[in-house]
Amino acid sequence: MKKLTTKQAVPFVLLALLAIASIFVPAVPNFDDGGKYSAADTTWILVATALVFLMTPGLAFFYGGMVHRKNVISTMIKSVVATGIVSVLWVVVGFSLAFGDSIGGLIGDPTTFLFFKGVNSGEPWSLAPTIPKSLFALFQLMFAIITPGLVVGAVAERIRFTSYILFTALFSLLVYAPLAHWTWHPDGFLFKLGVLDFAGGTVVHISAGCAALMGALVLKRRQAHLDNREIPPANIPYVLIGTGLLWFGWFGFNAGSALGANALAVSAFATTNTAAAAAGLSWMFFDVVKGKKPSVLGFCIGAVVGLVAITPGAGLVPIPQSIFIGAVAAIISNMAVYYKSKSTLDDTLDVFPCHGIGGMVGMLLTGIFASKTVNSAGADGLIYGGAGFFFTQVKGLLAAVVYSGVVSFFIFKLINIIEPMRVSSLEEEIGLDATQHNEKYVQGTLLVPQTNGKMAEMPLIE
Repeated sequence: MKKLTTKQAVPFVLLALLAIASIFVPAVPNFDDGGKYSAADTTWILVATALVFLMTPGLAFFYGGMVHRKNVISTMIKSVVATGIVSVLWVVVGFSLAFGDSIGGLIGDPTTFLFFKGVNSGEPWSLAPTIPKSLFALFQLMFAIITPGLVVGAVAERIRFTSYILFTALFSLLVYAPLAHWTWHPDGFLFKLGVLDFAGGTVVHISAGCAALMGALVLKRRQAHLDNREIPPANIPYVLIGTGLLWFGWFGFNAGSALGANALAVSAFATTNTAAAAAGLSWMFFDVVKGKKPSVLGFCIGAVVGLVAITPGAGLVPIPQSIFIGAVAAIISNMAVYYKSKSTLDDTLDVFPCHGIGGMVGMLLTGIFASKTVNSAGADGLIYGGAGFFFTQVKGLLAAVVYSGVVSFFIFKLINIIEPMRVSSLEEEIGLDATQHNEKYVQGTLLVPQTNGKMAEMPLIE
């Protein structure tokens, strides 16, 4: 048995300490709604919470199908493991940092809901008065889970699993929670400025996209990228399955953000589906115009870009305009992917061009097409005379880009000091499924370097 090092023991020790601390948290009775909550709203948000959770395994299939077959398992687990890390952190302190009593509009007081203290009380969250606060906290947890999972696609095939776990924890506490507080807490400074992000354009997609860009820069290029080797997708049906799960789950993501079973949820549901459909077609047809064949990957990637772009405005823009939002976002991201491919940036699965730029486009187009006719609590966009609101959206976008980019860069640099994030060249060549997890990947073989410098396929030992 290999000797355990101090660094290897740290994650288990930290989890053990949190588990022991939880013993001393006093038990409190479940909330007594006293008729104050809506059964219909509670039911819908319970369903929406489960739908958003489903997006995480959907993302695992989406990413896992696009990497090299020797890295399928390692890529999928990095998306899924966030369900464990972020869930525990959210209960302990994450929800407090995002939605606790505001400290200067920048961050929540970490003691407000420490270990979910008071979350199960009878008082609802101020902006969701018809559902229990505990349900609101769980719904928001699902957003916090998938956000670091999105970054996986940019650093796939070369990052150590332990380094990624540390990144997930630090990103959740230092990037996601502050941005969620700024944007969705009534006392958050972006909220008070008038920035509108219905379901996570800044908090989820821009933050993840910018973190992905920083990760790709810090980790540098894969050897296959340096050699300009084409890496065939491991399993395109996986990508199709992942797209279907993401699309399905996104209905909870966007329509659930209405925080009730109401007309706004229906509108958000419709804009979500319409934008995804238009974007999938737009990406695929744009590829044809460029001389390519219509592809499954093209439609799937385009649909996801459409889902990203409509997220900030899903409950703010009219349904017809969501066609334009999806179609334009897909073309812009498609062009961004093309120009990225001509550069030295090694963003493995184009997370920044798709999620980062898709989120930015969505925020700007929300500033153009938002209408109080759709959501009286929203604002009128540029085409409805709301020039001021458009520039407010620009300010929110810039704040999210700068903050998430800078802090994520330092997180990656810090982790690299603690432990080299990148696997060795030999481990990269063999594949992370075998070297990081010692698990059999889809085809049941691994690549082993030979004395003549070539690679040979060998069966994995069960």
